[in-house]
Amino acid sequence: MYKTVLVAIDGSELSELAQNHALALAKAFGSRVVVVHVTPPWSSLVVGDAVVMYPPADYDLTMEKSAQKLLAKSAEVFKSAGIDVETVHNTDPQAHKAIVETAKDKGCDLIVMGSHGRHGLAGLMLGSVATKVVTHAHVPVLIVRT
Repeated sequence: MYKTVLVAIDGSELSELAQNHALALAKAFGSRVVVVHVTPPWSSLVVGDAVVMYPPADYDLTMEKSAQKLLAKSAEVFKSAGIDVETVHNTDPQAHKAIVETAKDKGCDLIVMGSHGRHGLAGLMLGSVATKVVTHAHVPVLIVRT
């Protein structure tokens, strides 16, 4: 049913739960898996008259190392189960766009991801990556919640 499953991870316990669902689906359907992790691009932070800057090169290196460590750990879970896995690290200020584009670029026919289920003011202020993925994706999206 699903030939290629994309799972979006962020290192949280909830994304690990989503990963476990993707693993079960991949085993059941003989699917390959694409694991994606999205990090925000470098930016400076302006607070009043102060500017907080993390050097762009240092930021990029730190984000890349962190992403590769997280992706390698996830890939090992799938590889140890005999599942073909590919990892992708994207940098985008809007994570949902990177997730949807990766699914499209890699020919995924299902997206699996966790959602913290924020609603009300928290949902309005923080937005929900999961909600935006559901809204913009052209394939089914499985939302995993605790």
